[in-house]
Amino acid sequence: MTGAFSYRGHELPAYQEPAYCYTSVMVHDGQAWVSGSVPKTGDSDLHPGKVGADVTIEQAKQAAELAVRNALSSLAHAIGDLDNVEQLLKITVFVASAQSFNQQPRVADAASILLREILGDRGNHARSAVGVAELPRNSCVEIELVAAVRAS
Repeated sequence: MTGAFSYRGHELPAYQEPAYCYTSVMVHDGQAWVSGSVPKTGDSDLHPGKVGADVTIEQAKQAAELAVRNALSSLAHAIGDLDNVEQLLKITVFVASAQSFNQQPRVADAASILLREILGDRGNHARSAVGVAELPRNSCVEIELVAAVRAS
């Protein structure tokens, strides 16, 4: 899938090539490992900065939703269709956090909720929500996914 598309009533953005030297999705032995996805559209990032200083929790939740949509777009591009996702296994949500900010799970909840809305029961997953000092492109959120997949 190369252009923007709809999956079960949810709009997903067009696949974007990685900005740096890596593979956006590695599929091996029935698992797809999706590299960290940030909340970007083209060269523009949604709500750059640190959550708890430059970015509110609500803005960070919006950014997490866009990062998940970008991750799913990469996944669909790699495996042909999101119907080939058997089960989401794990997500890691990195939150660029201001000093003393400790509400990373609240930001990550937006990603978890959206994944369940889009994939149904296949969107249930284990999760880590981690506060970090900096993220690429000054993004406030970065999200990785691991999924069990069928051969496309």
